[in-house]
Amino acid sequence: MTINIDYEAGQELALPWEKIIREIIEAALDYEECPYEAEVNVVLTDDEGIREVNRQFRNLDKPTDVLSFPALEYLRPSDFSHVEEAFADCFNPETGELMLGDMMISVERVLAQAEEYGHSPERELAFLTAHSMLHLCGYDHMEDGERAVMEQKQEEILEKRGYRR
Repeated sequence: MTINIDYEAGQELALPWEKIIREIIEAALDYEECPYEAEVNVVLTDDEGIREVNRQFRNLDKPTDVLSFPALEYLRPSDFSHVEEAFADCFNPETGELMLGDMMISVERVLAQAEEYGHSPERELAFLTAHSMLHLCGYDHMEDGERAVMEQKQEEILEKRGYRR
């Protein structure tokens, strides 16, 4: 598995952020039974950096906590059965790994939301990583039913790794 992490935030995140991100990405892929070795790109940025990307790609000129950019389209969330046929170009030719996509997380939002929700920054970073991984696996939360499914999956992924509120 290849997990590329770029730290572009000016503010220091004084916790083992690389370890947390890696373990949650791996846990999410195990949970979703991804049959491939995968590649995921992560950018840790600040509110201004994520605001700019949010404006550019979603026409929303405001910061957000996490953005996800899946490389694949799914018939059903985490249905990897058609990937080799439909997305052959999504396999890294050097490693053979499935390139799932990219995520961007605001360090400022990690710290602010941890305080707001009354849990640790470690738990908030793990939550945002799990949330984004589910998006990279084809889940969404535009409707209440979808939201409930994602929330349950996020909590189960976090619980397995000991990240509790």
